Amino acid sequence: MNVFVTGGAGYIGSVCTEELLNAGHQVTVFDNLTEGHRSAVDPRAKFVEGCLRDSALVKQSLRDARAGAVMHFAASALVGESMTDPQKYFHNNLVNALKLADAAVECGVKKFVFSSTCATYGPPDRVPMTEDLPQHPINPYGEAKLMFEKVLIWYREIYKLDFIAFRYFNAAGASEKFGEHHRIETHLIPNVLFVALGRKPHVEIYGTDYPTPDGTCIRDYIHVKDLAQAHILGLQPGKSGFFNLGNGDGYSVREVVSMCEKITGKKIPAIEKPRRAGDPPKLVAAANKAFTELGWKPLYPKIEDIVATAWAWHKQHPAGYPD
Repeated sequence: MNVFVTGGAGYIGSVCTEELLNAGHQVTVFDNLTEGHRSAVDPRAKFVEGCLRDSALVKQSLRDARAGAVMHFAASALVGESMTDPQKYFHNNLVNALKLADAAVECGVKKFVFSSTCATYGPPDRVPMTEDLPQHPINPYGEAKLMFEKVLIWYREIYKLDFIAFRYFNAAGASEKFGEHHRIETHLIPNVLFVALGRKPHVEIYGTDYPTPDGTCIRDYIHVKDLAQAHILGLQPGKSGFFNLGNGDGYSVREVVSMCEKITGKKIPAIEKPRRAGDPPKLVAAANKAFTELGWKPLYPKIEDIVATAWAWHKQHPAGYPD
């Protein structure tokens, strides 16, 4: 299939592009490189530099790619920033996504695969979190993603644009070639590994008095290659709707730091700080729907394997991508 991947120069998009190509698909990557990296684009893919606000370029690129499916990863993704600059998040994550969906309809694309987020749920009523939980996002990042989920429901109903939307938990790890390099790094595992690399003096732990076994937050980590495989399975005809993607097992902040020490063989100093507002004690996915309906099964469910692949990539790219 010809797949049009927006945000394919970013962390998850780059690995998904690689896995699509390995599976025999043809890929066109569309990215404006404000957050992504040109060297993170698999050389086997066609690359178009552009912004989703340029509807004419998007439509022409879709036609040139003869796209049968769109995978939409391009988005602003800093929760804290969304609270200070909501305009950016509603424009990038809703308005530009809507322009992409309009272009897909006009160009006859049959499948739209959307990179959503567990932030659409807000603080969960229960864990593990299932897809039928009420959705009450508490930041503009999650709100914009939820609004576009609703757009897709109506576009399927009225324009027959089939879609599948994946609500991620904590993406982590790396492939042999592509890994995690953000302009502003907020994810725990790379920030801990930066200490082992000598790029940071210590890691910061926010909150040690949560109702968890060791007092720190528990999160569900999922390997980026497992995310990519779910997206490929989402291309199957007749597969539609919303799916959580996680391992179903949670690890605390202290457990992640300890595992990073084990994998790197280095002592990682930590400074304890007060809780951050809005951080729930535990976020863990129930991904049974993806298991049963898509036939998806994570190949890297253990935090040890996830950290090991991330460390291997960061050792080879201690400063990230060269561009």
